[in-house]
Amino acid sequence: MPKKILFVCLGNICRSPLAEALFNHKITKRGLGSEFMAQSCGTGNYHIGHPPDPRTIENALKNGISISHLCCQLTATHLDSFDYILAMDSSNMSNVLNIDNASENRHKIVLMRSYDPLGKDQDVPDPYHGNEKIFQEVFDILDRSITSFIETLVE
Repeated sequence: MPKKILFVCLGNICRSPLAEALFNHKITKRGLGSEFMAQSCGTGNYHIGHPPDPRTIENALKNGISISHLCCQLTATHLDSFDYILAMDSSNMSNVLNIDNASENRHKIVLMRSYDPLGKDQDVPDPYHGNEKIFQEVFDILDRSITSFIETLVE
């Protein structure tokens, strides 16, 4: 049974679908696709059923990553069924921890950047109101955080 990883942001259109795609890309490249499975969702219900933000898709493609995703909202079932839940920022972490069954799943819930060697426990900035530069900054943060996370998983 593969380990299940869930990436969580607010709307599930920028950071978390990019993290999902990056994780799956890196795992596949390492030949570990059967050992891990990643998904993403948002704490808000703003974009359910929609694809990620076009700027996220464009940035991912520019960096050699393809995204195939439709947005969904976090539920209590997610907390029970995933082995690792990585929140993009402290606000979303708080939202995750307010889900009914969060207390019994607290050990699985961490900030994404707790794995970032350059910014432990900082927020992944939300690029939604930003330009191409901030989308690339988010890509770089997620790239190194996910690399570090994968190293932790395979140790």
